Amino acid sequence: MGNKLFVGGLSWDTDDNSLREAFAAHGDVTEAKVILDRDSGRSRGFGFVTMGNSEQAAAATASLDGQPLDGRTIRVNEAQERSRGGHRGGGYNGGGGRGRW
Repeated sequence: MGNKLFVGGLSWDTDDNSLREAFAAHGDVTEAKVILDRDSGRSRGFGFVTMGNSEQAAAATASLDGQPLDGRTIRVNEAQERSRGGHRGGGYNGGGGRGRW
């Protein structure tokens, strides 16, 4: 297991500090970041926590996955690297009944 964790199911009230505090009981937190919507500035309901090492990350995952944080049950698992290749949408959809240009 790596030391970067994905945390889903976050409350709108959870911020970087409260996320850090929740994980600090399980080891050194080098970074805690709630992901915000770029337009509204509101939480997108997930974030990432980087622990000091993989053992601390495993302990935090085992202890916090499925537990409440700020009134919501969170999901904690190892973060997956996002692939850089491939098409990410926003292009031509083949017509799809969307009207004509």
